Amino acid sequence: LSGEELLAVLISRGTKGMPVREIAHELLVRFGSVARIADASIEELKLIPGMGMAKVCQLKAAFELARRLQEFQAPKEREELNSPEAIVRLVKPQLTERKKECFFSVLLDIRNRHIRTERVSVGSLDATLAHPREVFDAAVHDHAPAMVLVHNHPSGDPTPSAEDIRLTRRLVEAGKLLGINVLDHIIIAGDRYYSFRSHALI
Repeated sequence: LSGEELLAVLISRGTKGMPVREIAHELLVRFGSVARIADASIEELKLIPGMGMAKVCQLKAAFELARRLQEFQAPKEREELNSPEAIVRLVKPQLTERKKECFFSVLLDIRNRHIRTERVSVGSLDATLAHPREVFDAAVHDHAPAMVLVHNHPSGDPTPSAEDIRLTRRLVEAGKLLGINVLDHIIIAGDRYYSFRSHALI
C-alpha cells in the first residue's frame, strides 16, 4: 500500500463532501511526507479539512505505537553500545525529518548493553526542555545503572550551546546522586554529531 492508502486506512472514513482518500491526500500535500505528519502537532493536524479530534487521535495513536515498536529490542538482540557512533546509529532513525528538538535517554546495563531508548521531551526549534526528573524516570524504573543523553539540532550544527553544556553538567550531577552514570551526551545534526565525552566535557 502507498503512504496515502495507509493513511486512509488509519483515518477509516471521510466526512460529508470529503472522502477519506482526499483527506489522506491533503495530509501528504500539506506536510510533505508521512514522517512529517507523524511529527505534526494536534493543532496542526486539526487544520486539515475533515480531520476532527477523533481522527487526529487515531493517527497520533498509530504513530506512537509505531515509535514504541521501533524502540523495542528483545534481550537476545541487545548490543553493546561502546561508542558515540553506535549510539548515533541507534537513535538517528527516530530523528528523521524532525523539525523540533527531541531529547532521548538511552538506557544501558552494567555492560553497556542497550536496555531501551526513552523519548524524554520534544522542544521548540531553539530549545529543549529536559527536567532531571523526566530524564531519569525511565532509568530509575528499569534499574538502569548507566545512560547516554541524546538530542538533535534541527539547525544542522551539532555544536553545543551554552545551555546544552549547563544542562549536561546538571544532569551528570543529578545522575551521581541517583547512582546512574551519565556516560555521554550526544548532539545529532543531520549527518554530523557532537560527543561531550569525546571532547572531555563529561
